[in-house]
Amino acid sequence: MGFRDLLGKELLFFDGATGTMLQALGLQPGELPELWNFTHAAEVQSVHEAYLNNGSNIIKSNTFGANRLKFKGMDITVDEVVGAALKIGKAACAGRTKAFVALNLGPTGKLLAPYGDLPFEEAVDIYGEMVRSGARHGADLILIETMSDTYEIKAALLAAKENCDLPVIVTLTFDEDGKLLTGADVLSAVAMVEGLGADAVGFNCGLGPKQMRRLLPQLIEACSLPIVLNPNAGLPVQRDGKTVFDVAADEFAAMMQEMIPLGISVAGGCCGTTPEHIKALIEKCYGMQPGGRRSCDLTVVSSYGKAVVIGGEPVIIGERINPTGKPRLKQAILDADLDYICRLGLEQLENDAHILDVNVGVPGINEAAAAEKTVLALQAVTSAPLQIDTSDYETMERALRLYNGKPLLNSVSGKDESLAKVLPLVKKYGAVVVGLALDDDGIPATAAGRLAVAEKIIARAAECGIEKRNIIIDPLALTISTGPDNAAVDLEVIRKLTEQKIKTIMGVSNISFGLPSRDAVNSTFFTLAMEAGLSCAIINPQSKAMLDAYYAYRALKGLDGGCKAYVKRFADSVNKVPTAAVSEYTLRDAIVKGLQEQSRLAVTRLLETEKPLDIINTQMIPALDFVGNGFEKKNLFLPQLLMSADAAKAAFEVIRDRMADGGAVEKGTAVVIATVKGDIHDIGKNIVKVLLENYGYNVIDLGKDVAVEAIVKAVLEHKAHVVGLSALMTTTVGAMAATIKALRDVCNCRIVVGGAVLTQDYADSIGADHYAPNAVSAVGYVNEVVEK
Repeated sequence: MGFRDLLGKELLFFDGATGTMLQALGLQPGELPELWNFTHAAEVQSVHEAYLNNGSNIIKSNTFGANRLKFKGMDITVDEVVGAALKIGKAACAGRTKAFVALNLGPTGKLLAPYGDLPFEEAVDIYGEMVRSGARHGADLILIETMSDTYEIKAALLAAKENCDLPVIVTLTFDEDGKLLTGADVLSAVAMVEGLGADAVGFNCGLGPKQMRRLLPQLIEACSLPIVLNPNAGLPVQRDGKTVFDVAADEFAAMMQEMIPLGISVAGGCCGTTPEHIKALIEKCYGMQPGGRRSCDLTVVSSYGKAVVIGGEPVIIGERINPTGKPRLKQAILDADLDYICRLGLEQLENDAHILDVNVGVPGINEAAAAEKTVLALQAVTSAPLQIDTSDYETMERALRLYNGKPLLNSVSGKDESLAKVLPLVKKYGAVVVGLALDDDGIPATAAGRLAVAEKIIARAAECGIEKRNIIIDPLALTISTGPDNAAVDLEVIRKLTEQKIKTIMGVSNISFGLPSRDAVNSTFFTLAMEAGLSCAIINPQSKAMLDAYYAYRALKGLDGGCKAYVKRFADSVNKVPTAAVSEYTLRDAIVKGLQEQSRLAVTRLLETEKPLDIINTQMIPALDFVGNGFEKKNLFLPQLLMSADAAKAAFEVIRDRMADGGAVEKGTAVVIATVKGDIHDIGKNIVKVLLENYGYNVIDLGKDVAVEAIVKAVLEHKAHVVGLSALMTTTVGAMAATIKALRDVCNCRIVVGGAVLTQDYADSIGADHYAPNAVSAVGYVNEVVEK
């Protein structure tokens, strides 16, 4: 039987850790585990066999980091590494029933653009190369694991689906608060993964079973897929100069035994788990019923950091990024004035929009290219989900492909061409789609006619494998000035669809075309539509009448406990007057919002009256501190932190140029940073670098996979007071300990460490001066040291 035949039908077991097992067999700190596929094939096979002999069904190939970035400059190909790993894995499984080899795909170690320097399509290609090789060499399934960035998850998952037909499992690495590195919570990340067609989803690494237990209910509620759980054996500690984990085999198995009945289909281990852990797990849990697939009726659209559930209280979709009747926006689209478009989006969010509609359809432009730039620009400055609004099929595909999350697509109609072109895109990219109640004969005049079109769309979508929960029907508001029954027809369609538990959406203001005082008509109709069950309203959130109606409706329906939001709205309105104009931001606000062009303009204005250093101290540093505090409190996420840093950098470049005109610009205190020997993951280090530079430090970035001697030499040469060391993998923290020891022997610098596998206790045990769980903490410590 194949893996798909068993998944969800009987409880299956993954193996445990590979890296820590190879370390026990002699893998040295900083040595690449994947090279052991050539130099120590027998040892790698013995690790696989140890797990299989203790009952594992699935072993992970020794390919976690086998991407071309890791082997750049070496006389070795990805296909050779993957082929050798699969050969070893297949040999270990030979003669066994229900034994499978998973092609193991870990992170590239790069942050994807626009937040990092790895283009999305290049990431897809990197993973595609590994997937093609894995499929060719006999992998039974694909495991995309230890993922902490939704955009990289999407790249890997698309690569898997486009290059093979093997089953795909995705496991994500959350922190204890249930957040990925780039800000996604469980719901937003899992909605995207399920939409893109994974066969199973779950957690691995970062946390032990105790910590994962607290997040498990969110995962169960978020999806219908079989669930995978591969925790660490607790958290790492240093004992007798070695890295060990603090949860023993029996304790691990007991905690897993408690969780499996909650809905787990595949269980195993990650860092620190040994064949003894897996043996104990299987002895306690063998024969238990798997969770399998579950019914899930959530309609979710998401971005990299936020999910919006459609179907509870009404959702507001901001309509203003649509050039129809907006000459200033039309010109901005023609000029690729993304700063203006982003400000338009941010203002709608400040006025309580939940989702932003994005339509860049202007005659005479390449709409697909414009949509790509606009979606990326908006996602760089806000975590709000977007509605991709276009009738152009090429634009649909480009925007859906590059969107970071689970998008809302507007739209498909009941026309046969539209159904044939749009629905396959919706299925491939896992979108929620708006279905327009019109077909080849136009918009039906009656409610029954529009309901029939809705039924046709839903039926055709089902044939493509698209669930009803991922379809939102637009009954299409027609102005009452041309038909007195138009409003009544819309309301009846909404009521009927709501009774069938089908979500609805509508551009509300269309009801009043051709009439004076349109806000009065729109807000009244909006209230009637919400009472009928309207799920989403596409409106101008800067219309006071519309938002007043929305908050009054929520208060009247008991959706606003104590009428707190209603009262707050009117208290705020004393100091906040909606305006149709797009605001210019202060330097502080431009940095906080991550707007580079606004930052340049604002600092240029300030330099006419203020001294450069005063601007840095009174505007820029407080803005960065505000963003940093928001990041630490988890009100802001990594992409927003990075975009704010880029905005500050843009302003600082203007200041630096002005200061350079008056003489040399003095460099700040030297700080040396590096990713330790054997580790190619430099996301965290690069974030620290950006922030430190914005605080004026002279950052000596030695890069990744840096030898101990090179770090010591740089610290002495630059007389650095502070050194920052990063490591992501369990197999490289030993190199971090060796680096710290070497530095202690020759200088009195302060050492700050960070990385996914580290904890405060571990940092203390290897002699670090400070453990930084994130980049903001690292920068705060450097500031503290330098001030003293």
